[in-house]
Amino acid sequence: MRFNFLKPKVKTVTNYEGAKAYVLTPETELYAAVVTASLNDNFYEKSDERMARIRELISRVDAEYVARLAVYARTVMNMRSVSLMLAVELAKTNSGNDIVKKAVSGVVKRADEIAELLAYYQFANKREGVKQLNKLSKQLQKGLSESFNRFDEYQFAKYNKASVATAVKLKDALFLVHPKAKDEAQQAIFNKIAANELAVPYTWETELSALGQVAYVDAKDKSRAVRTKWEELIDSGKVGYMAMLRNLRNILLADVSAVHMVRVCTFLADERAVASSKQLPFRFLAAYREIKKETSPYTTMVLTALETAIAASVQNVRGFEADTRVLIACDVSGSMQKPISMRSKILLFDIGLVLGMLMQSKCKSVVSGMFGDRWKVINMPGKNILQNVEEYYRREGEVGYATNGHKVIDDLVQRKVQMDKIMMFTDCQLWDNKHGRSNLVASWRNYKAICPNAKLYLFDLAGYGTTPISIQDNDVWLIAGWSDKVFDVLQAIEDGAGILEKIQQVIL
Repeated sequence: MRFNFLKPKVKTVTNYEGAKAYVLTPETELYAAVVTASLNDNFYEKSDERMARIRELISRVDAEYVARLAVYARTVMNMRSVSLMLAVELAKTNSGNDIVKKAVSGVVKRADEIAELLAYYQFANKREGVKQLNKLSKQLQKGLSESFNRFDEYQFAKYNKASVATAVKLKDALFLVHPKAKDEAQQAIFNKIAANELAVPYTWETELSALGQVAYVDAKDKSRAVRTKWEELIDSGKVGYMAMLRNLRNILLADVSAVHMVRVCTFLADERAVASSKQLPFRFLAAYREIKKETSPYTTMVLTALETAIAASVQNVRGFEADTRVLIACDVSGSMQKPISMRSKILLFDIGLVLGMLMQSKCKSVVSGMFGDRWKVINMPGKNILQNVEEYYRREGEVGYATNGHKVIDDLVQRKVQMDKIMMFTDCQLWDNKHGRSNLVASWRNYKAICPNAKLYLFDLAGYGTTPISIQDNDVWLIAGWSDKVFDVLQAIEDGAGILEKIQQVIL
């Protein structure tokens, strides 16, 4: 079943490059906009424009779909901020509907998200003055009350920002929501929150912060203390997976022992740890780049562990066997070279390269390459996913910076090459920079004439709301997002379903 099965006629518009494009159904556009939203400025769309578009789309679709999409984005695609936004926007227009309670409870998975959701609620409702959070939506309040009942003292304390100047503190949230404790032990925790008496948690942040309060004899004395503390933290098992990824360089610089580096690498490469961490694939790339230039004798060990980890992250992706010929095309155009957030060095085309190389690693008969002004085949070995990404990154200037995606298909037509599945990782803003009549629609029509069973998958990494070709027919599908879970959607399509069906299966 294709995504736009409810829409009999396709509306055409122009994309940001002025080329002909196709409008998505509100449900599909909302999905694409949400799972590619960092809530930061993109190349073609500012963050407030993205938020306004999401709000407008919410008003055009069923409330239950919005709730399921919010929970899907949080629990499957691991998107935090935009999931909270969806729940709040749903509450604004469906205040008496218990679907709001289910959505709120479904998206709050960490203790700090209670206060974060309320901070966005305050912002979205333009609350000002002393009592900025007065008159909370009843169903939203019920959802947050359920969320309060889910966490223990350590979880509350770990994310409590009582001493930080945040818009909404955990204590504020407690007084506003008035959750009913499920037992005496939990009531004692609520009392501690109210009195700012939560026990200081043992975390890597608090332990390293305490080192900053110590007076050291000299730099060597401080270095010894930092090394000892990191070894203690590694032994404690209290450093989470993401924290370990983000601190690899600090651990190398601390010069911890070989025994401790082996423990770090064993943890990083552990299949169960990788699975439970639910890291977005580009996190491994960010860590890889952060430490690859370090001169530590343990750098190679860490790089190997990261390669093992990212391979393990897609262990359950089925991929395709030798009797299925796959082509993977990565968009490295100028519009893809935009950081996904102000604090990140990761670009949109990095995400496309990572996902492309992940897919390549799961296929037997596969051709891969990149396109800009031109299309170029650059085949890589199936292993060493991150190393492959870095090689593509090094060579991206070889194809120019336009978005001539049609040239991927034109090359197949000219050479009469038979491919079963063509996967393009792109922002979908394709055009012909020579201002000719070339476009993906014509190229795909020509290719289907010589390869009628071929299928085209557009992996939308930006969610701008249009596609360069209709996804209603001709074996064309749209899949959006930055998570390796996009390959679950791919498999659902192979099994005869699609993303809307996947979202509708979410349990509230």
